[in-house]
Amino acid sequence: MNTNKTLYVSDLDGTLLGEDSRLSAVTVATLNRVIGELGGLFTVATARTPATVVPLMSEVQAQLPFIVIGGSAMWNPVTGCYEHTRGIASATVDAVADVFARHGAHPFIYRRHGSSMLFTHHYGPLSPQEERFVAERQHLPLKRFLLDDHDYRHSDDEALLIFSLNKYAVLKAIAEDLRATVPTCSVMVYHDNFDPSDGYLEIYTAGTSKAGAIREAAREVGAERVVVFGDNRNDIAMMQAADHSVAVGNAFDEVKAIASEVIGPNTEDSVARWIERELEVRS
Repeated sequence: MNTNKTLYVSDLDGTLLGEDSRLSAVTVATLNRVIGELGGLFTVATARTPATVVPLMSEVQAQLPFIVIGGSAMWNPVTGCYEHTRGIASATVDAVADVFARHGAHPFIYRRHGSSMLFTHHYGPLSPQEERFVAERQHLPLKRFLLDDHDYRHSDDEALLIFSLNKYAVLKAIAEDLRATVPTCSVMVYHDNFDPSDGYLEIYTAGTSKAGAIREAAREVGAERVVVFGDNRNDIAMMQAADHSVAVGNAFDEVKAIASEVIGPNTEDSVARWIERELEVRS
């Protein structure tokens, strides 16, 4: 099999990124060899937005679009623009916001503004988890927070994601309500990597997934085989859709159980080294 017909797709947090939530110098150098010298087809698939993905991947000589915002968009690192977005209908935004209101909460609504900006709307008090989240991302060049936005549900910009951080138990109750009452959305709730009592809740338009975006990316590059790397429960669907799935050693047990193989942890540059070794063998 021609090596350049395999598409390698990695999750970021807990998989490609190290303990400090950054790419190590070894991983950067190895990926650049994979892409440049060995001709590997490599990209990432993440719930993150380009606002944090772009700086994280800035030293990698990436050519393929990044799968971002849980598969609701792709980001072209060459042109610096969004591609292939999947927006949430206004009626669905309203219905989701109503469910959050029943639980005494308000989510973030992520909207694409122009070709490269993301406006993040929010109204009402922030949870402690959300306060930290905003503080860490307040000054990113590709994202702007619009807090205390009384009309946060409504905008001419396309909504790509509805998002919330809180205690996992709080978010799980909201997720169950959404699944029962709003069939036009896709719901993902999962634990935080570092503190399982905290959680994340992501809502997209129905049918949106990293797995679907990976299939689309594979078609576009003419890949005959897809290899996916992951660590968390929200990676399971895309790993099951791959021809070969690889769990890092620090992955949740459920992820290891469905993976084709388990390799070293994210702290040992395991993903980049695995791809490099396979390409060397197949070249």
